Amino acid sequence: MTEHGRITTPFGAQTTAAEVVVGVDLTGRRAVVTGASSGIGVETARALAAAGAEVTLAVRDTAAGAKTAADITDTTGNAHILVAPLDLSDQASIAAFVTAWEGPLHILVDNAGVMATPETRTAEGWELQFATNHLGHFALTTGLRQALRAAGDARVVVVSSVGHLNGEVLFEDINFEHHPYDPWVAYSQSKTANILFAVEAAERWAEDGISVNALNPGRIADTKLSRHIGDPVASAPASFEPGHSTGVSVKNTKQGAATSVLLAASPLVDGVTGRYFEDCNEAAPHQPGVRRGVIGYALDRQKAARLWQVSLDMLANARTTV
Repeated sequence: MTEHGRITTPFGAQTTAAEVVVGVDLTGRRAVVTGASSGIGVETARALAAAGAEVTLAVRDTAAGAKTAADITDTTGNAHILVAPLDLSDQASIAAFVTAWEGPLHILVDNAGVMATPETRTAEGWELQFATNHLGHFALTTGLRQALRAAGDARVVVVSSVGHLNGEVLFEDINFEHHPYDPWVAYSQSKTANILFAVEAAERWAEDGISVNALNPGRIADTKLSRHIGDPVASAPASFEPGHSTGVSVKNTKQGAATSVLLAASPLVDGVTGRYFEDCNEAAPHQPGVRRGVIGYALDRQKAARLWQVSLDMLANARTTV
């Protein structure tokens, strides 16, 4: 359904991932979920498995991934749960994952992420949050484009955050080389980049039948995302309140995964691409003073195209210097 041009569904903030896939049959379809050994990644993978998909858990800790895979099989009866190593801050790890992938890929959920880390740089000298949350997923997704194209109707789901409201991509100083590092500014930049990536990929890959959408999962209790900061609300600047949406309570991981699963699997969003969702519906434009919606700069086509080229250039330069 559409409401004033926005995509709406019968689902909402308290819907669970399992409820989204009731009646959905993903038999014969193959999915990859990054960061699928904890938090909403587990519940995203579980819901896709419950609907019959073959699911690859792309994780840094393969031992934890193996435990998660066994748990998903136990709870869903689906034995086609695979585990593959993937470190999104390591370009060699991403390249190895892409090289090892064979055959079509129907669903890619770019779920993994870090938040408000201490100032840390990758081997390439990149700021860790931008490198992991955006560049890692950019390299992975573009690397898997042929597999996505081969599926014929693939879906890419990019997990962003309400934190994008707090800052644009700092094109003149992405890696904080010329001004002091701020963990929350860096996080906001990476989450805005997630949305801009979805906007540009949707445009570039439309003829391949690849849909690409971004989302805000909401404020989720009991995930590892805030492991660097303790209580994210208490630790963040007063203007930030990461994950908080006015009038919406904290979600559990099953509810937090619902919007990802909607975009990955539901027939309700067939053909929808280049958009940003929250609470299982397309987000409205952001209104000042309300921690909801999507801000204009995150959907800006010129910024999206610029980010795409910057990302290509950073990856190309890394290959020649590292």
